[in-house]
Amino acid sequence: MLEDTEDGTAAALRLAGGAPLRSTLDVADPSDWLALDAGVREVAWYRPQFLPEWEHTAPLPADLTQLGESRLALALCHRDGRIRQEAVRRSVQYPGLLPLVVIRCADWAGPVRECARQLLRKALDMDSALGLAPLILRVGRRDRGAFGVDVLDQVLRRASRGQFAVLFTDSDRIVRRFAYRLAVEGRLLRPAELARAAALDQDTMVQDLCATAALKALADEEAYEDVLPPLLSARNPRTRAAGVTGLRRAGRSEQAESFLSDRSALVRACARYVVRQQGGDPSAWYRERCTAPDSLELSPGAVIGLAECGNRQDARLLLPLLGHPAAGVRARAVAGLRALDCVDAKQLWPLLDDPAAGVVRETAVALLPSAEELPADWLLERTSSERPRHVRVGAFRLLDARGGIVALRAAVGLLRDPDTKLRTWAGQSVQRWRPSADVRRGDAEVGELLDRSRHLFSDHVLRRRKWEAGVGS
Repeated sequence: MLEDTEDGTAAALRLAGGAPLRSTLDVADPSDWLALDAGVREVAWYRPQFLPEWEHTAPLPADLTQLGESRLALALCHRDGRIRQEAVRRSVQYPGLLPLVVIRCADWAGPVRECARQLLRKALDMDSALGLAPLILRVGRRDRGAFGVDVLDQVLRRASRGQFAVLFTDSDRIVRRFAYRLAVEGRLLRPAELARAAALDQDTMVQDLCATAALKALADEEAYEDVLPPLLSARNPRTRAAGVTGLRRAGRSEQAESFLSDRSALVRACARYVVRQQGGDPSAWYRERCTAPDSLELSPGAVIGLAECGNRQDARLLLPLLGHPAAGVRARAVAGLRALDCVDAKQLWPLLDDPAAGVVRETAVALLPSAEELPADWLLERTSSERPRHVRVGAFRLLDARGGIVALRAAVGLLRDPDTKLRTWAGQSVQRWRPSADVRRGDAEVGELLDRSRHLFSDHVLRRRKWEAGVGS
């Protein structure tokens, strides 16, 4: 694989020496063709001493009729437009050079571009279109690149479902998007096949396109059985959300209730919409779940769902959940209190010692506005290397937000932390530190801390920091 222009230049040298095209680059990889095209014209200067190296070692003859495939490939990428135009005409006898003709269809020179377009329109058939689709679509992003995409569109509209299958599994998401769009417009796929594609493909545009098309088939019971189950069981939340919305159109709104506690906020919002449309009350559903005697089975989605559609009075239902055995429930309870603007620092800061990283992370975020109210010494103790990493991170995040000499003390202390990321963060904190109003001017501790971190500053910057703090000479 040719990674960049430099690799393309090396490939050009090999081709100039007579190396076969297929042993020089991966002819199935569009990146290799684009790299070769850029590498052949490595230098745009026209003075002889600045010519690309391959032109010094093996310049092209004036007559291109006798060139073989490898050297004609160089001519197709040549810096001289007249040579490129003549090479396009000669390339008819070498079908393997059609990828370079595709690139020339977006050439900046009009005569080259028109010649290449005429050839592509005649040469592109179903087999070559399937193989060249990734390159054509990539070139299509360029100025003047729309022609190739239009020709590809015309050819593939005559493709069968079996031929499209190659494009549906292509690793390039741009190709998959293009193929599924044509398949949807041509009604080549059954609703169930579209639903499976929406559930399995990793690209969000493909998911949305296929899910929307599949839901249009929700006209009867049979369509529901084929389409909605794959959507509702999909891993990606966008597809699940489409399936939940489709429940209303299918006349099965009651099933949306089970998605009120989904792990995705998008799915939960869609479920609440469907439940309300049938006269239900999502808030009451959430309150019932959060106060049920068997709360051990409570899902984190139900906890945060209450905060998403409840009110500040519901905070009293979340407080008992701060001690729930499930870490996910504790984390969502903290997030819910923050969403309801009901954070009490005294109730939450003990959770900075929680064994679950997710709980500590949510707690630190919730306490950021109250960072100055927290006991500084207590937080400093939690930056010790003896504490778990997530506890050190949470405590330092709050100390850093607090500022002042406490933040500098914590950051300098973490410069030797065993965790690389935390050390880097601490170093950045020291570098951007400035004495705040509550830092006593001339405090000797500030000077000592800055000296311990002098490796982070130039001599000039260190003197400047000390001058700002009123310490040093």
